[in-house]
Amino acid sequence: MYSCIGLAVVLLLGCGVLQSDATVAEVLDENNKTCIYAEMMVNFTVQYETSNSTPSTAEFVLPTNVTTAGSICGNETVAPFLKISFGNGHYWSINFTHSNTSYHGDVFIFGYNVSDSTIFHNASQKGVIKVVANDTMPPVPMDHYYRCMSDDVFKQGNVTQTFWNVSIQAYIKDGNRSKDATVCSADTPTTVAPVTNITTVAPVTNITTVAPVTNITTVAPTATPKPTPTPKPDKETYKVSRGNETCLIITMGLQLNYSTTAQAPWKVKNIEPNVTTASGACGGNTSTIILNERDTVYLVFSFVTRSSKTFYLKGVNVTTVVNGSAQQLGINNNLSYWEATLGSSYMCNKDQVFKVTDKLYINTYDLRVQPFNVTNGKYSTAEECFLDSDLSFLVPVAVGVALGFLIILVLISYLIGRRKSRTGYQSV
Repeated sequence: MYSCIGLAVVLLLGCGVLQSDATVAEVLDENNKTCIYAEMMVNFTVQYETSNSTPSTAEFVLPTNVTTAGSICGNETVAPFLKISFGNGHYWSINFTHSNTSYHGDVFIFGYNVSDSTIFHNASQKGVIKVVANDTMPPVPMDHYYRCMSDDVFKQGNVTQTFWNVSIQAYIKDGNRSKDATVCSADTPTTVAPVTNITTVAPVTNITTVAPVTNITTVAPTATPKPTPTPKPDKETYKVSRGNETCLIITMGLQLNYSTTAQAPWKVKNIEPNVTTASGACGGNTSTIILNERDTVYLVFSFVTRSSKTFYLKGVNVTTVVNGSAQQLGINNNLSYWEATLGSSYMCNKDQVFKVTDKLYINTYDLRVQPFNVTNGKYSTAEECFLDSDLSFLVPVAVGVALGFLIILVLISYLIGRRKSRTGYQSV
């Protein structure tokens, strides 16, 4: 049996779906090589009773500061075991089983410490409570990893666990993680059966011989049609809830401009609201919304606070799924867009273009967003973007005034020069 002698926990923004950053746990064997790799986003909701017998609900996410102490790489006789510990005595673990050709998750356990008063305020119980569930991971070939970006919800009694953006691999050989994914059924697009009705047209048997035409008329070449411009995307309001209350609102028409490779042409795609769903999670300093269009396009927008005074858009991650394979169009966790005061909303009715990466830009239309301090499910007072403000017209006016002033200076200098020239001529 190999006991883990090393661990590494890194922080990434995953491919899609609730907290702002995916927690990644990498377990190393005795040779310092990766043996288990897990990337996931998890939202925990626990209903508990307070000391005065009133019900309460705690909601928290799997944080980024975790450890994997106690995990086991496994071998032919001992199953791999991943344990992720976090906070004040909380943990999540999973063990794996395998056959000759595949493996899958067997049982996972969530242990939460109700003595942690920072999460469970005034709880009547004390100590760690365990919740056990059977994992739904399908058989995964030994040289593949399992991936599921869609929400996967487990509810056991008073505990609800919501998983998304899950990538996990056990039985890794020589530290080489696989690039081949086994995708969950929720991420697989529905395939439409091809049309099989075929109409056969009888051949024409009457043949008429036409005398050759000797007059030749030159026809002007047909002009190449111009490409039809992409229409403006439809506007929609998307919401994220925490319990029964709305905690994040965003309204916009959204368009993607991207290129998959240096040689590939740029593509334009409008996000269609009627086939797009929203999910996400809200926290005190971080809020995230995930837009899912037909299970083929995932967009993650992550918002954070700045010095408890303002909020802004910090991260954007866009991923597409084609034939069960995911492709990341772009990710950037170091943005600083859409900033406004906490307790207000950010608004920009003018069309805007934002750079995510060199190969991905997002266009927004009639944008309004409030990721924190939403009251009664409605927007608070809006802070306008510069383009919407009354001051925006001053930019071209200022430029015009400066240009006019420069022309006047040049003209005066010219007239003075001519006068000096004439005066000098007469004095000779």
